[in-house]
Amino acid sequence: FCRVDPYGFERPEDFDYASYEAFFSRYLVVLTRRAIKWSKLLKGNNNIQKSLKVKRYIRKGIPNEHRALVWMIVSGAQANMEQNPGYYHRLLEGEKNAKLLEAIKTDMNRTFPDNVKFRKTADPCLQHALYNVLVAHGHHNKAVGYCQGMNFIAGYLILITKNEEESFWLLDALIGRILPDYYSPAMLGLKTDQEVLGELVKMKVPAVAELMERHGVMWTLVVSRWFICLFIDILPVETVLRIWDCLFYEGSKIIFRVALTLIKQNQAFILEATNFPDICDKFKQITKGTFVTECHSFMQKIFTDPGSLSMATINKLRETCREKLLSQG
Repeated sequence: FCRVDPYGFERPEDFDYASYEAFFSRYLVVLTRRAIKWSKLLKGNNNIQKSLKVKRYIRKGIPNEHRALVWMIVSGAQANMEQNPGYYHRLLEGEKNAKLLEAIKTDMNRTFPDNVKFRKTADPCLQHALYNVLVAHGHHNKAVGYCQGMNFIAGYLILITKNEEESFWLLDALIGRILPDYYSPAMLGLKTDQEVLGELVKMKVPAVAELMERHGVMWTLVVSRWFICLFIDILPVETVLRIWDCLFYEGSKIIFRVALTLIKQNQAFILEATNFPDICDKFKQITKGTFVTECHSFMQKIFTDPGSLSMATINKLRETCREKLLSQG
């Protein structure tokens, strides 16, 4: 058995190889079928127009060989890169903010210590690319600069695109457009969305919301990393990539779909909790196991389990939650 997965992550000691093999042999068949369909769709040209067909294809998963390209196109990163030739390199050559560099350097060794491609001994060592992408982004988006969590996202982008400049533009798409204000110094967007999730749980899984309230567990305690890291290091790699496929195309509401599905599917298990630490522990447990490993069936569930979830609903909730937070501030 391979101790290291295809993305360079070391598998944990208690990794269940048997059930993973069983899942993956089935999933490979799906991947092969999808790859043929995608090759026909792309027909060697790099143009995809948004359509119901493309949305359906993306929900069923982008094959790895096309993933970077499709992310670039559907997120608008490709267009931005083409409109700003040489911009990325100019950022790296320009004046630097010493404090920003220091903050990024501090996080280098903390980024994926369990990934062999980010080790100092790796050749090439992806830490260099990661450092460049974060430095460029910090100088490009000065309002945000650098926040913890970004290193993981940029790291994943580098693993998939194998290209610094593309990773930079995808990071810009996520932080600048797709995620509303998650990484600003006050992290207002992030705090807002955690409250929005709480409201959605009240609507869709009321028993869990009631349990949280009864034991005084704040949502931010159990789900903040889901939002900050976009499920990196929380769900299995393949599953995270499938979530990101949809995130780049459909936007931030995908995060709520995933969160609601995890909570709804595990409602009975969560409700067994009888105290504060118990609840926190249950939320750690629900992100492990076959339900989340079987990414293909998991992704089907996120579009059915939570029921209808319109952007209008989310935006309305965002408004009220943001106002509440600002009035408390």
